[in-house]
Formats: sequence, structure tokens, C-alpha cells
Amino acid sequence: MSASELAAAVGRALDVDGEAFHERAREEATQLKEEIRSGTFDNTEAIVGMELELYAVDDQTDALRRVPRQLLELIGFEKELGLHNAEMQTSPQPLNSHGLAAQRDELKASLLPAQQRVRSEGIRLVSDGMWTVPPNGETARDYLCDCVEEGGVRIGTNMTDAVRYHTMANTEYPSAFELDAPHVSLTAETVMPEALITSIQPHYQIPHAPDLPEYFSYALRIAAPVLALGVNSPFFPPDLYDDAPEEEIVADAHMENRIGVFESVLNPPEGDSTPPKVCFPPDFDSVEDAIDDIVEDDTIVPRQLQSGTRFDDDFVHFRHKHGSYWRWVRPVFEGPTRSAANARIEFRPLPAQPTVDDAIAFEALVAGLMESLVRFEHPIQSQDWETAKANFYAATRDGLEADIEWVTADGATTTATDEIYGELFEHAREGLEGRGLSTEAAHEYLRPLRERVDRRMTPARWKHDYVRKRVAENVPLAEAIWGMQNAYISQQEETLLEGTFLDWLDK
Repeated sequence: MSASELAAAVGRALDVDGEAFHERAREEATQLKEEIRSGTFDNTEAIVGMELELYAVDDQTDALRRVPRQLLELIGFEKELGLHNAEMQTSPQPLNSHGLAAQRDELKASLLPAQQRVRSEGIRLVSDGMWTVPPNGETARDYLCDCVEEGGVRIGTNMTDAVRYHTMANTEYPSAFELDAPHVSLTAETVMPEALITSIQPHYQIPHAPDLPEYFSYALRIAAPVLALGVNSPFFPPDLYDDAPEEEIVADAHMENRIGVFESVLNPPEGDSTPPKVCFPPDFDSVEDAIDDIVEDDTIVPRQLQSGTRFDDDFVHFRHKHGSYWRWVRPVFEGPTRSAANARIEFRPLPAQPTVDDAIAFEALVAGLMESLVRFEHPIQSQDWETAKANFYAATRDGLEADIEWVTADGATTTATDEIYGELFEHAREGLEGRGLSTEAAHEYLRPLRERVDRRMTPARWKHDYVRKRVAENVPLAEAIWGMQNAYISQQEETLLEGTFLDWLDK
């Protein structure tokens, strides 16, 4: 699509009557609630799924690479925000031993030929929380900020040509389009800085849709300790840092900058009264409250939509609103057919992980906890929401070293890391066993994460230790960060499909 065609499409999107769109979404939400009350969205099985995002680098230099659109289609991956991004989704599977194995095998089965195909173009796909090496001959600042104006419409030069991404830069919603992190400052004219980050997103389908608020409250309270295990983006591309002492930049680094990037780019700037869209969500008293929260969320890009052939196309405007309902944990209501209609929880705070087996370990952990904590009515549900939120942002800053508050099975409050994770892993194991996994299989899925706790080592800490040591040896910060990135990519080449992050630590 040419710049003029894209600008014209954005112009048409901006002309949509937002109030009429919003009213249609409200009407569809009323119908959705009736379907949920009638049992349409209930399922006998708990179902799991996974979204996996990657970015492309030059096979020789580790520099970020734009992926030709035809190549992306050829390998069967979906477009994401940046031209360097690729995304894949697994087919939903029942939560049992075969379903989890199918999730893992599907990821590997798709990634193996994709890596082989892009390698012929001198490209490698990387699973990582944030890229740090800009394209050859460019700075990260220029790559993220480059845009043109066509017919009064701002077009991000390095953004994929999906109309919704470019429309977001031209609406009245006051996204800040800036980075706000220790010693980092950047302001752009589009949402492109969000393309710094990549994620995994485990999904868990609720057996009985009206019970979603109970499951959701548990998901919010495990968000902090689960994120603390998975942190993987302590450093930005070096040219984005302000002029500050390098030792200070390293010392002040957050273990998981992905959270701050998403929030500071897409939310309104500080002081604006517009409610933020990217945030830690509230508890819900009922499934109807969850639906209403989606409906009343600000719509950045309303659209004129026609109902299609899917069952959930009866709620097409509601589903479109949900697409920009950016909560760190969010409810989802959809299904291509009436029999496949489902209510699920999408767990969104996790960055992309070093290997496929690490990603599947998080899927197993989240699903196992959803099964067990609800079944045993674990008292963590009584934890004050403000505490759960504070825990979450503490995890972004400090990872496993965060001062996270937990309520144990006997109702006691603790901040002891070993006690918190000992209980989490035990409940996850019980949840997986309750779905038919053997004790040995459940342990095997969770082992990569359990050993992260035992060794007090996350991917972010591994990166941070590397850079901290090099800077202490008087290596320039940029060289230290790029050396870390080279080491990460080299380790991943051997372990992405056959191994875990633990293999990096045993060398």
C-alpha cells in the first residue's frame, strides 16, 4: 500500500461517527450478556493458548532487520506493529498432557521452517523482550521516530501498513508517544516506540463464563510473582539514553522495561485527565461488569463494520473495542462458532522468553495456578487490590528481588521469596495434576521456572550482570549492551527449539 493510499484509508477511518459506533457496541454487549446467561460461552474443558511475538535481526551483525511482507506471509506469521516484527498464535488446546505438548510442538513446528526460510535472506527471528541494536546505518531514535505527512495524515515510515496502527497517531485520543524510563527520553509522533517490545501471552479459557470474575481476581494477584520470574528487558538501545554516568544508568535499570514502554507510549501524558488505557485492571463483581468495562473504555479508532460469517461477528463492534482495551490482564469473549464461543483470560505482562520451552513453562504455570487457586479457594484472593497493583509494579522494577507481598494458604502474610514461590509452584503442580498430568510431567514443565528462583536468576538479571560487569571493566555502555545482545542471540541459536534458559547458566 502506498503512502497516499494508506493516508486515504486513515482519513476514511477518522471520518467514522464515533458515537454511532459506541452505541452499536453497547447494543452488542447487551446481546453478549444474554448469550453468556444462556450458557453459550460455557465449556466443559479448560482451554489454553499462546501468542508469541518475535523480532528480526541481521544474521551476521545482530542489527534489527525489516522483514519483507511477502516473506512474512510465506512463513505463515502475522504482521505486528513494526516492520521488524512477526507474531504467531497456537491453536487452542485442552489443558491436559496432550494439549500442552501440542502447544509446544506447534510452536516448534512453525518456528523451525520459518527460521530456515528467513535464514536464506540473512535474517534470524529472535524471541526477546526488547531489541537493543538498531538497523545498520541507523539510530534507534531515527528508526522509531521517522514519519512523513501525507495529506495531513502522519504515517510512521517503519510501521506495518495496517490502517489501525497509523490511525492511532492521528486521532483525538491524547497518547503521549513518549518513553519514560530511568535516564531515557524520547518523544515521537506515532505509536512506533511501542515496537521496541515483544511478548508472550498465555490464554486460559474459563469453563463457566459467569465465574470469570473469580478467576480474574486470582490472575491479578499472581501477576506480580509470575512477571518477576519472566523479566527480560532491562536495557534500551544505547542511543536512547540521556547523558548520564554509565554506572548510574546500569544501577537504575528496571528489570522489565516493557511495561513502562507500553504505558508511556500509549497512555495520555502525565497531568492529562483522560483515563489511561494501558493499566493494571480492576477487580470485577460480575461478568457483566467486565463487559461494561470494555464497552466504556475509550475507543481510539472506531470503524464502520459489517457482520461476517463468524458467530462472534454478531458482536463485531464490541470485539473491535476490545482490540484496544489494553489491560495487563484482560477478559476475552469470542468464538468463530456458537459451539466454540468462550470466555477466557489473556495474561499480557510477560515479555518474550529465551526459548520455546520457557514460554510453555509460563503457560503451564499460569494455567495450573488458575486451576488450583480457584478450586482450593486460596486466600490470596482476599489481598487488597492496591497491594496487588503495588506488587506488580515492584516486579517490573526489581524482578525476583522485588518486595512482593503474598498471602499464604494458611492466611499469613509473607514477603519471603522462597515461601511465595514454593507455594506457587506447589499449587501449579496440583492444578496440572488435576488436569491429568503426572507428577513427573508437571514438575518437568515447571522446572525451568523453579530453578530461576533457586538460582535467583532471570533473563533480565543475566543481561544486567553481563552489562554491569563490562561497564565496571571500563567498557563503554553501548559496547557492553551490544555485547550482551550478541551473547543472548548466540545462546538462543542453540536453545530456542531444544533447550531452556537454564542451559545458558550451566555453560
